[in-house]
Amino acid sequence: MKFLLERVTTPLGQMLIVTDEQDRLRALDWQDYEDRMRLLLRRQYRADTVALQEITHTSSATRAMQLYFDGDTAAIGTLAVVTGGTDFQRQVWTALRDIPYGETISYGELAARIGRPQATRAVGLANGANPVSVVVPCHRVIGSKRSLTGYGGGLPRKQWLLDHERKWRHPGLF
Repeated sequence: MKFLLERVTTPLGQMLIVTDEQDRLRALDWQDYEDRMRLLLRRQYRADTVALQEITHTSSATRAMQLYFDGDTAAIGTLAVVTGGTDFQRQVWTALRDIPYGETISYGELAARIGRPQATRAVGLANGANPVSVVVPCHRVIGSKRSLTGYGGGLPRKQWLLDHERKWRHPGLF
């Protein structure tokens, strides 16, 4: 499989955006976590070799991310996303996209939403294996005591993303 890789400057550092030849988003991560992104891609597409080709033209995912960082947080909501992973992982990732911008839920709440209330740990693992950070908003999932927990891009980025979304969701409050 050949995927296209863009490196994009954002307020949170260099972002890696991976799309396919049909312009569908396959992965999104941070440059300082590039090795992890490549590992997640290998795990998701086990049967296929994934080759990343660096490109300089701008994909629709990159345009949407630029709008997101400029304050149009809804710009990423309609991006076409294709992932590998297990059926359970894809179920969790689909449910993540239903969490409203600027809001958070716990891992337990997410497990209940997908009809698997006893699967909190499995939901946490699927969340951690999410290959499409920000667009599939794993940063909106927090601990049961409303604390920030785990984010593949680091907790400071998670906090920044949540604050950014809240700011643009409720502009008068910030």
